[in-house]
Amino acid sequence: MGFYYIRCYTLCMIILGIDPGTATTGFGFVEVTGNKTSLVKYGVVKTSSKTKAHLRLLGISKQLGKEIKAVKPDVVAVEKLFFGVNAKTAILVGEARGVILLTCAQQGLEVVEYTPLEVKMALTGYGRAEKQQIQQMVKRLLCLKDIPKPDDAADALAIAITHAHSYKIKGRMS
Repeated sequence: MGFYYIRCYTLCMIILGIDPGTATTGFGFVEVTGNKTSLVKYGVVKTSSKTKAHLRLLGISKQLGKEIKAVKPDVVAVEKLFFGVNAKTAILVGEARGVILLTCAQQGLEVVEYTPLEVKMALTGYGRAEKQQIQQMVKRLLCLKDIPKPDDAADALAIAITHAHSYKIKGRMS
């Protein structure tokens, strides 16, 4: 009678979440190992309003490119553009998103997108959750002592966590 060895391969992936913006772009890396999601790194890319638009976009691309090369994520989750009342702001955020998507494509990364509603539902189960509720869930789910600051970084982590939850669900269904 022979012995059979069964190897267990645990899902391990690093997800980069991005909250796009021209003045401040939040980013957050989380690692998913099995059912555990943990913090790797987070921060923001800031640009000055005194800098010309094309140079601000270049700055976003360069800094995100450095972060991507340093951490080497497996996938990038980006917040979908939400059209509010201010069309000028929406255009600026759209430009930042375009640069972010291009930077990710140049690095050969898969990009997935989530709406603010999808993020709220994934983290709280409630589509009208307040920003503070989302931030508390980020803190709780990543077992952090404090809410990540600034808000853009916390939002980016929320987007990364949303993909972690979504990916697990999709994996179970297929």
